[in-house]
Amino acid sequence: MACYDVFNGDADGICALQQLRLAAPRDSVLVTGVKRDIALVARVPAVAGDSVTVLDVSFDKNRDACLALLERGAFVRYFDHHYAGEVPEHPALETHIETLPDKGTALLVDEYLGGAHRAWAVVGTYGDNFDEAAARAAEPLGLADAELALLRELGILINYNGYGAEVADLHFAPDALFRSIAPYADPLAFAREAPAFAQLRDGYREDMARAEAAERVHPGPRHTYVVLPAAAWARRVGGVFANALAQREPERAHALLTAREDGGYVVSVRAPLVTRDGADALCRQFETGGGRKAAAGINDLPDARVEDFIAAFVAAF
Repeated sequence: MACYDVFNGDADGICALQQLRLAAPRDSVLVTGVKRDIALVARVPAVAGDSVTVLDVSFDKNRDACLALLERGAFVRYFDHHYAGEVPEHPALETHIETLPDKGTALLVDEYLGGAHRAWAVVGTYGDNFDEAAARAAEPLGLADAELALLRELGILINYNGYGAEVADLHFAPDALFRSIAPYADPLAFAREAPAFAQLRDGYREDMARAEAAERVHPGPRHTYVVLPAAAWARRVGGVFANALAQREPERAHALLTAREDGGYVVSVRAPLVTRDGADALCRQFETGGGRKAAAGINDLPDARVEDFIAAFVAAF
């Protein structure tokens, strides 16, 4: 019997899997990719008797592939917080799907495990830009302010590592980063001891300094958008820079447009933090768009539709 772990290559996906495998260690085939690479289930060749765990990728984007696994006799356990659409009932499908605006997959797994590895849930939740939810989840841990700040930084850095057009853009392939994290039951120990943490911190600071120099455009009193060039550093920093802007101006909606090498843009949208709603509905208006209520994106926005996007962005918020 083969086991497959399918997970988003961002902080929420990695930290969700870390909790599960600390609680129930097993040898598994890892299936992952860059953060926006979410149609992952189709890559799983599971057959009857195999088990598949899926974490932090939209069921809506993977429904047909999941149904194919079920038809082949595999068991599928699914954890996610993105828009799911219709979820079928099947005796071999176990779902833990919620779309609350401040509850990510790491917290869904934390709930499933009864808080057994809460510190990693906190890391994943900070990485998904749910600062208030992360701080609430951390309260029973009794951490000092400096320790909580380090967990927050770790979440941001793991999330930062997931952004890019392809794995070559990243500092670490997501499966390799997970394997480096896997031995650490305590995320604070990973942050203090692992060379990967220092490498991510240095890369993050350099890329963010470049992003901070980019021009902000304000199409309205409640909106900001930023355009970044077609460069690896811009592809790496896009999502975490959008998160930082949202934290700084919580009453504004933010859109980050990063130019693609082949034309068009990758788009990251953050709803105002005071409402955390509407980003997914906006992005689903465009082909290749999707996400969750607070944060969503478009993988390929053609040049000809940029003005349409800006108009829809302003209208949505």
